[in-house]
Amino acid sequence: MNSIAGQAPLTGFSPGATGPVAVAKARTRLIAIDALRGLVMLFMLVDHVRETWFLHLQVTDPVDANTTDPGLFFTRFLSTFCAPTFVALTGLSAWLYGQSHSKGQVSEFLLKRGLFLIFLEFTVVGYAWPTQAPAFPPTAIWLQVIWAIGISMVALAALLHLPRPAQFAVGLGIVCLHNLLDPIRLTAESPFFIPWAVLHQREKFELAGTMFKTTYPILPWIGVILLGYACGPWFARGTDPAPRIRRLTMLGLGLIVGFVVIRYINIYGDKPWFVAETPLRTVMSFLALTKYPPSLLFLMPTIGTGCLLLALFEKCEGSKAMPHLAMLGGAPMFYYVLHLYVLKLIYNVALVLYGPTKGSVFGVDQLRWVWIWVFILIPVLYFPTRWFAQLKQRRKDIWWLKYL
Repeated sequence: MNSIAGQAPLTGFSPGATGPVAVAKARTRLIAIDALRGLVMLFMLVDHVRETWFLHLQVTDPVDANTTDPGLFFTRFLSTFCAPTFVALTGLSAWLYGQSHSKGQVSEFLLKRGLFLIFLEFTVVGYAWPTQAPAFPPTAIWLQVIWAIGISMVALAALLHLPRPAQFAVGLGIVCLHNLLDPIRLTAESPFFIPWAVLHQREKFELAGTMFKTTYPILPWIGVILLGYACGPWFARGTDPAPRIRRLTMLGLGLIVGFVVIRYINIYGDKPWFVAETPLRTVMSFLALTKYPPSLLFLMPTIGTGCLLLALFEKCEGSKAMPHLAMLGGAPMFYYVLHLYVLKLIYNVALVLYGPTKGSVFGVDQLRWVWIWVFILIPVLYFPTRWFAQLKQRRKDIWWLKYL
């Protein structure tokens, strides 16, 4: 399958492993990666359907455990592991791409691919949100996940030349220590305001008459993509899957247990949790974590869950769901753009038919409509995505397909 970061070969041989067994191991290893990416795409769909029908009830960051409806809270919570897992897999896929390319070629591809994603965020993706008017130039640009992945890929293009121990050190240093920077809050008067807003402070700023909002400050994401790349040798061709599955399981459990301990201590890594009026809201407070930018405590359980799922998927190679999930994960950029415009179309049709039911926007009252639409849209999105993923596999001669 082809990943968002590049083309990871499905088959291959190594000096230590040849023949059908090596091919089968390579396929299982890479199908598991694409299957996890496909599951992430489904959870992302849930969150974006929620945003589409609940524009009038946008959740805060972190989600307010005192006031948010529990159903809405946990629907939102389901999607929290999407961005960390996806960014980590992007780094891993870049390493896999490097198995058949030089570091210079990987750097060049990451640079071009990253700049291409930034261009998409400013254009195709930027116009896809339901309330974005088709004006050019746009009056506002939200620097969101595609922007963050693009910038992270550009950064990885340089950082991958570090020795592997240094990659781990830099990645861990960013992920574990960036919350120490939280007290630094710059205002528009500072000459460093815009760079700091891009790096770590979720803010708005204006350039050339266009308003920008850094929904995804990029510093922690650079740490995540670098750690994903540094873990690449675990997935090298011909490696025995048993040690890899064991490492992923131990890492995943360690991250989740570490999260519980650090979160319980309540002194570092995110905004404090509190004991609420009911046990349910206390749990919600414990799980209400900062995504923009992702805190240490946001990244630990989400990446930990991704590790556990990746280990599980590699074990469950015979599952009937695996090829279908892997097909979604084989064309993630195509799926991402497609699902945004399908949601935009549905929203605007509802707005024309029923008018603004919630102030200036169309919205619904019952959360069940989110899940109803998710199950309607899964087959609607699956078949075009499968067609495109298969096209990418068949037409290796069309160079620009790998950028999608």
